[in-house]
Amino acid sequence: MTPNIQLRMMVYASLLAALTAAGAYLAIPIGPVPIVLQNLFILLAGLLLGSRWGLASVSVYLLTGALGLPVFAGGLGGIGRLVGPTGGYLVGFLPAVFVIGWITEKAKEHQSLVQENTFLREESKGPTEIIAVSPSMCKIFEEAVKVAKTNASVLIQGESGTGKEVIAGAIHAHSLRADRPYIRVNCAAIPDTLIESEFFGHEKGAFTGANAKRPGRFELADGGTLLLDEISEIPLLLQPKLLRVIQEREFERVGGHKPISVDVRLLATSNRNLQEAIAQKLFREDLYYRLNVVPIIIPPLRERREDIVPLAHFFLQKQCLENHKKPMTLTSDAEQKLAEYPWPGNIRELSNIIERLVVLDYGPTIEADHIVLEASSSTLRSCV
Repeated sequence: MTPNIQLRMMVYASLLAALTAAGAYLAIPIGPVPIVLQNLFILLAGLLLGSRWGLASVSVYLLTGALGLPVFAGGLGGIGRLVGPTGGYLVGFLPAVFVIGWITEKAKEHQSLVQENTFLREESKGPTEIIAVSPSMCKIFEEAVKVAKTNASVLIQGESGTGKEVIAGAIHAHSLRADRPYIRVNCAAIPDTLIESEFFGHEKGAFTGANAKRPGRFELADGGTLLLDEISEIPLLLQPKLLRVIQEREFERVGGHKPISVDVRLLATSNRNLQEAIAQKLFREDLYYRLNVVPIIIPPLRERREDIVPLAHFFLQKQCLENHKKPMTLTSDAEQKLAEYPWPGNIRELSNIIERLVVLDYGPTIEADHIVLEASSSTLRSCV
């Protein structure tokens, strides 16, 4: 039975309970057939609630009520129910509005969790197009395809904007886990106080604001691939826990005590020199060696100038489609100007420049004069 059908059945059962409660207050006689049907609905709702959210008290309360036994469930705010197994009258006390509101709130929590998990999976579908003609990048791609078929951890290093995430996405796309989850975590974007919960999840009530149980990124990536982007930004205190997960393939949620086993292929990226971070006591050496089973170093764009023009044409076509513009082309002078620039921001900067040219719409042909490169002279000297 699908979650939507389950939620619908629980709402139906709560509405029936509300109607029978109103009948109890008014002492309206109810025949034996309606009582049987009512109790069957309540029994079904109890079993669904108990199995879906582990609400044992609700399940027991509804189950015993459906069997016609007197019961008092004080743990639910003092709800009592008494159904005579043979009588034609319903007598009892049931705050129907509270029950409906409570069930609706649980339904909202469940739906919110489903939506969050769906968003994470959709958000994690990163680009996998590798546009390269330079020998260095062709060799890197060949290595990425080879390592993709294994479960080995891969550490991808390079300057910001060089395409580390694209290589990681290509490894997942060519792996045996390609049809399984691919979850990305930007370690630099998560506050230190929340990163443990993001990684491992938390139990309800584990900390202030933890109003429901929530799975972490490792749990969501079970059976698939987890990308830890900018892993050098992980707090030092969390690194031993991450090392334990890599070694033992299990963890505990924040506030939990039950070990959770996972099968996750780990990829990591860093724009910092991790060996320097180790020397500065900012990164654990043992974690570095666990991650660095297969190292991939991506050169900056200025060291593979053969790729600049093909990338520019790729971004030009892509941006024209996304911005609903007619196809545009680059003149040979424009291509030369792009090829000679040192690109301190690497591929990300090139993509932004091309997007700007498309948005400003200089016409079907982009001239060299249309291209404005904003790097300062000091930045250019440091990149050359």
